[in-house]
Amino acid sequence: MQCPLLYRFRVIDRLPEKPSEAATRGTLVHAVLERLFDAPAAERTAPRAKALVPGQWDRLRESRPEVGELFADDPEGERLAQWLTEAERLVERWFTLEDPSRLEPAERELFVEAELDSGLRLRGIIDRVDVAPTGEVRIVDYKTGKAPRPQYAEGALFQMKFYALVVWRLKKVVPRRLQLVYLGSGDVLTYDPVLADLERVERKLLALWEAIRLATETGDWRPRPTKLCGWCDHQAHCPEFGGTPPPYPLPVRAADPGAVAQGRMGPD
Repeated sequence: MQCPLLYRFRVIDRLPEKPSEAATRGTLVHAVLERLFDAPAAERTAPRAKALVPGQWDRLRESRPEVGELFADDPEGERLAQWLTEAERLVERWFTLEDPSRLEPAERELFVEAELDSGLRLRGIIDRVDVAPTGEVRIVDYKTGKAPRPQYAEGALFQMKFYALVVWRLKKVVPRRLQLVYLGSGDVLTYDPVLADLERVERKLLALWEAIRLATETGDWRPRPTKLCGWCDHQAHCPEFGGTPPPYPLPVRAADPGAVAQGRMGPD
């Protein structure tokens, strides 16, 4: 949805991407918040959570050695110490937004998968699922960045509605609440979906998948420039920056002039 050409680079060409400090910090913070719920409710405190940070960083480096490259030019460890301190701040801020001593998640880092009637298979990993005694389901996702401006909130909620769609398809239950917890700014964004929301998301996904299928067959993957281009690892291969994409590795057919422009979906 953000950039068809970037999708090609990642999914079809599988071009390597360097780890970033922001994304790696997000992975670290997620791991800490997940592990904290291993402790009894009364012991889920901010100091205990912060104390988990060094150990989870060690585990992350063991499972993904490439993240160690982030601080290869930091022999004294000053940048690393500052980076870890910021991770601790994000963890500590969570306690101003939620009280983990009063939460007993039904699931953490839950892998979900469902197949639509069309045959399209959807997969995702949900940070946390809470189930009330009455059976109502809340889907929670942690974000280590700042909350978007109101005019961009719908884009942020798309991911949550995607999760809700998968849960509905799996359990035949519409989640009562979708909740985004922004640790970077200390905001909580909530949305209570209805069945019509999930049906709209399903139609959008089907349209998007059709656009992906057509682009895969024709090799017609076009860049869509945005402010995010400055963070892209693939500028050297992108025509917007004077680059040339690698040879297309799949067989192609002629594009249909009447085909829908890739990734452009109507409101429904």
